[in-house]
Amino acid sequence: MEIFQSLLSGFSIALKPIYLYYALLGTILGTITGVLPGLGPLGAMAILLSFTLTMDATGAMILFAGVYYGAMYGGSTTSILLNIPGEAASVVTCIDGYQMARKGRPGAALTVSAVGSFVAGTISIFGLMIAASALANVALKFGPPEFFAIGVCGLILLARLSGGSVFNSFIMILLGIAVSTVGLDFVTSEERFTFGVYELGQGIEFLPVAMGLFGIAEVLATAESKEQTLSVLKVRLRELLPTREEWRRSIPPIWRGSALGFLIGLIPGPSPVVATFVSYLMEKKLSKHPEEFGKGAIEGVAGPEAANNAAVGGAYVPLMALGLPFTPAMAVVLGALMLHNITPGPNLISEKPELFWGVIASMYIGNIMLVALNLPLVNVFVNILKVPRQILLPCIVLLCLIGVYSVNASYLDLMVLVIFGYVGYMLRGLGFQPAPLILAMVMGPMIETSLRQSLKMTGGNPGPLFSRPICLTLYLAVFLAFFLPLAIRIFKEKKHRLSLF
Repeated sequence: MEIFQSLLSGFSIALKPIYLYYALLGTILGTITGVLPGLGPLGAMAILLSFTLTMDATGAMILFAGVYYGAMYGGSTTSILLNIPGEAASVVTCIDGYQMARKGRPGAALTVSAVGSFVAGTISIFGLMIAASALANVALKFGPPEFFAIGVCGLILLARLSGGSVFNSFIMILLGIAVSTVGLDFVTSEERFTFGVYELGQGIEFLPVAMGLFGIAEVLATAESKEQTLSVLKVRLRELLPTREEWRRSIPPIWRGSALGFLIGLIPGPSPVVATFVSYLMEKKLSKHPEEFGKGAIEGVAGPEAANNAAVGGAYVPLMALGLPFTPAMAVVLGALMLHNITPGPNLISEKPELFWGVIASMYIGNIMLVALNLPLVNVFVNILKVPRQILLPCIVLLCLIGVYSVNASYLDLMVLVIFGYVGYMLRGLGFQPAPLILAMVMGPMIETSLRQSLKMTGGNPGPLFSRPICLTLYLAVFLAFFLPLAIRIFKEKKHRLSLF
């Protein structure tokens, strides 16, 4: 009962005109971000990060929540109508969504995607309410060794689940931790990795690194790629209504995708992307007509679209309850809170209830806004793709430069922006994903602080770092997650070899 009373107080905050404006602005910008291929919610949030200084912390969180949800939704539009995923989590939607469009059912695919996103978003927000409150109460009993274990295990799982080479992911994680140590040691005040540059004594700011890796680098990659001539399908309003059979086949995948996506969102890594693939494979196995998948099965749209939106709500749980960002987008959200001198964690809900419950309530409102805006205006959003690159890309670069310089009026920040822009561009060309770097940079100070506090508590004895029950459980779980798939694969290969003789 207390949770629902708190939610009602959250609605009294979220329904204020200024916060409704931020929710509407976030959903519109998020949808545009999702429609534009490549930029993604992470890039948009990084670009907007400096502009949140003109808002309070609640407004910044509401804006970013709208951008995140909107991008998940907007990406499905181009996937269905153009076979172009607006962002990574919409890749799976292309498989069956575009085939439905070719069969003359683009409106049905868009409506099922919208309803699935709305249902999944609502379920995941409810899960966030319950799980974050419960986890925060448990986390109050955590000490430095537990937070050190959570940080280390989170980065290890991130390397395992982020896609691509595990070795490359570990390199990015180590580079991110190294970047986080630049500046004065917070205990001894000794300079670390400053190379005699006085300005580096304050450390490397998160904002220019994030905007460089995900803003400038994306602009360079987009400018290099070949521009395509697009033929945009028009969708009439009367075509948006699915048939009764399409609804019947869509509802179970939406519920399954919602539950699955929320659970996967709790795991470190690109949870929306992982959730869509897992949901698609699950629906294909459960379907009575698996041969239709890849040829326009509506379950292949409903399940993954629900899963990627539900994963967003799940990703907020560890951030709100523990102060740990398990996805790159959550790292940017954490950066926005830090700019407002707010550190999320177990005490956030009790110390800043207006922030937590106001954001929760705004998520419900934002979900309604998405459905109300996107279906009637689908043709308007798709036509954004016709904006010439020579206009769009310079505008993004200008926003990055203004945003970074406006925070500290520092030329060093501009240099960091440019350097990490080129670093991000080169990393992508070499097959490295920059997301682990930014996560490690955010979590690095927490891991270092927890390690030092733990060693001080134990008089330098590292044993309790691994032997305390919660720590030991976390390390064993990560060990199994990391090596169990390898052991199963080796066992199957041996079994297969024996069967040949």
